[in-house]
Amino acid sequence: MSSGATAQDIIPATPVGGDAAAAAGIVSCITRRLIPFLCLLFVVNYLDRTNVAMAKLRMLGDAGISEAAYGLGAGLFFIGYFLFEVPSNLILERVGARIWIARIMITWGVISAAMMFVRGPRSFFALRFILGVAEAGFFPGIVLYLTYWVPCSRRAGALAAFLTSTAISGIIGNPLAGVLMKMDGLGGLHGWQWLFLLEGIVPIVLGLITLALLPDRPGDAGWLSPEQRKWLQEELERDGGAAHPQHHVAQLTHALADARLWMLSLLYFLLIMGLYGFVYWAPSIIRSVSKLSDLQIGMISAVPYLVAAVTMVFIGHHADRHHERRWHVAVCALLAAAGVAMLSQCHTLGGVIVTMCVATIGIFGSLGPFWALSTRFLRGTAAAGGIAIVNSIGALAGFVSPYAIGWTKDRYHSFTIGLLMVAASLVCGAVLVLCVPRAVDRDGEG
Repeated sequence: MSSGATAQDIIPATPVGGDAAAAAGIVSCITRRLIPFLCLLFVVNYLDRTNVAMAKLRMLGDAGISEAAYGLGAGLFFIGYFLFEVPSNLILERVGARIWIARIMITWGVISAAMMFVRGPRSFFALRFILGVAEAGFFPGIVLYLTYWVPCSRRAGALAAFLTSTAISGIIGNPLAGVLMKMDGLGGLHGWQWLFLLEGIVPIVLGLITLALLPDRPGDAGWLSPEQRKWLQEELERDGGAAHPQHHVAQLTHALADARLWMLSLLYFLLIMGLYGFVYWAPSIIRSVSKLSDLQIGMISAVPYLVAAVTMVFIGHHADRHHERRWHVAVCALLAAAGVAMLSQCHTLGGVIVTMCVATIGIFGSLGPFWALSTRFLRGTAAAGGIAIVNSIGALAGFVSPYAIGWTKDRYHSFTIGLLMVAASLVCGAVLVLCVPRAVDRDGEG
């Protein structure tokens, strides 16, 4: 990550012109250097975004918040996220990834820690909204950052590796939250307050590390030789000039007028309905069919994420190997819908765990093929803005889904109707993705 380098850090300065093995070695080195750290950042980001799901098990009674108010507050995060997503990505492009990603992390850490002071619905709503504003642009910013380093022909693998962090965060997050909530009473604080405080400190520290060590561009990386930096720059410039006018869009203004961008944005909205309908309510659903402790719930709820972390890598590689993404997304969405629908009818712990695993295989498995499909026709500034637009519209589902489930839970004293609504959205997504023109999927394979 640092710009300094030792002799063993630098890749041997093998001529790369026409040497596929040397070129692959450069990209492999970049992946090893950047992806683990970026995954760590996103895992921490995801934990601070979703730790409220575990905190809810104790927070609602202590802070005087209803189920519906919790669903609304959980979703308000995504309103702030939606409003500031595109501006944040444009600022990142102007000031540099190192400074802007560090800013995002430090401010979201401060606000996440401040969640320990929640008292009643109003403070909960305000802090969740501000947290969304602070985090806006983080995910699309990292996707944009990777385009500065990895040529288009090799970008799908790097992106797939990065996206596994969404499932990894679920494996780590809920069990960790369960452990932290066992600190209840220590220092006069509730367990959920310790959860917000300690998980808020981590991104502040990582933000300072990012500011000190993360290189903005390949030219700042001392672990690449001058010849390798030159090759990488030429490859990235070739990407910028490789757009095929009939299928690719290079300008943001043109992308905004392209129906494919809005079709994919709606598709992502439908997929994210499933993702956040699951993430924010999984611990509560397990609690509703068991008498497990908070720590046990955290451990059990990690199982579906563990399954998803393995299967999503397989699904992503399978889609790339067969040069097909539309049907991969569609089948995954249908599998997720079936899992969520079956989950709505389960009243035993065993049934809940099995159906959650089915749902997460489909939900998380769809993400890699979806982003590979969505970025195929975007180039240049259209990629920066288009990625942010798709992600921000998808973020609105993070508002709708938790609130809808919370509202129906309060009204009908059951998760059934809310989960069936989520399943229906996933079915609609499966149908919509097959309406995406085949040319978007097929073009530019080489």
